[in-house]
Amino acid sequence: MRIGLIGTGRIGLSHAAALAARPEVDDLVVADLDPASAGAAAERTGARAADRVGDLLAPGAVDALVVTAATGAHPGLILAGAAAGIPVFCEKPVAPTVAETARVLEEVERSRARVHIGFMRRFDAGYRRAHRAVRAGELGDLHRVHATTCDMAPPPAAYIAGSGGLFRDCHVHDFDILRWVTGLEVEEVFAYGANRGAAYFAEHGDVDTSAAVLRLSDGTLATLQGSRYNGAGYDVRMELAGTRATLAVGLDGRAPLRSAEPGADFPADDPWEEFWSRFTPAYEAEIAAFIAMVRDGTPSPCTVADALEAVLVADAADLSRREHRPVRVDEVRPRARAAHGAARGTA
Repeated sequence: MRIGLIGTGRIGLSHAAALAARPEVDDLVVADLDPASAGAAAERTGARAADRVGDLLAPGAVDALVVTAATGAHPGLILAGAAAGIPVFCEKPVAPTVAETARVLEEVERSRARVHIGFMRRFDAGYRRAHRAVRAGELGDLHRVHATTCDMAPPPAAYIAGSGGLFRDCHVHDFDILRWVTGLEVEEVFAYGANRGAAYFAEHGDVDTSAAVLRLSDGTLATLQGSRYNGAGYDVRMELAGTRATLAVGLDGRAPLRSAEPGADFPADDPWEEFWSRFTPAYEAEIAAFIAMVRDGTPSPCTVADALEAVLVADAADLSRREHRPVRVDEVRPRARAAHGAARGTA
């Protein structure tokens, strides 16, 4: 199997290593706008470096495409792969805006392309266990969900400038996994944000601390918290409480928590510090799932339509935060369609 990868930054290099380790991949070709970066990635992973990004998009060049380039390049590369008739894996987000995401979805559905969007939590062992438990009724009637995503230290100002904000950049993972684990849709959001750290968050219209209440389609309430300044460590967890049992995801020996109770010794190991080490098995599993999709012709395990739903919730949360009111997700859905229509009219 010939796999092409475009974008050899940090996450691209990590995905390249995961691809190179797969026995199904006979030929891995990497490309980047910076040829030196592609060359270094090829040397580290045993791949081949293409001279130009366009080399991987030529007819018959590869059997599948992995997109780990900058966000602005995602829509064009997804559609190029779709036009070439090959399966595509793309890191989230699909596009910088919901309008562009909707446009990509239209084209992908029209061409019947198979596109897998990289929401890696769907492949984490804990979240998968929670998914099964909810489906099997182990928790009884689900009454409450709580999700947390907190970085140990904030990213640099240059990253924040183009990140899309805390709800779109970080919490979009929470919104996707909330839908996937519960099987429910988010109908309404009331979100807050605060700036407790560096000035560059506010300068870019962003926040470094978040809290939200979400009402799901069956009336279940979910709560959400996030931070760019969780000095204890990288903290990603989910708690699901039902009438029979409560299940926690991410509550292991490396969770960055300390107990105030006498005699309690928790955690047992050094806490997680960043996302890749916390989710390495999940990243490897999602690449394995993509390879299986290419090989077996199976449907995508995380579609562009899924990604659009998650980013719509993120947009509703950000609008709620800015306007200090509850926002129904259906309120931002027509805005996305209108923006998409306007974009098509000026194309």
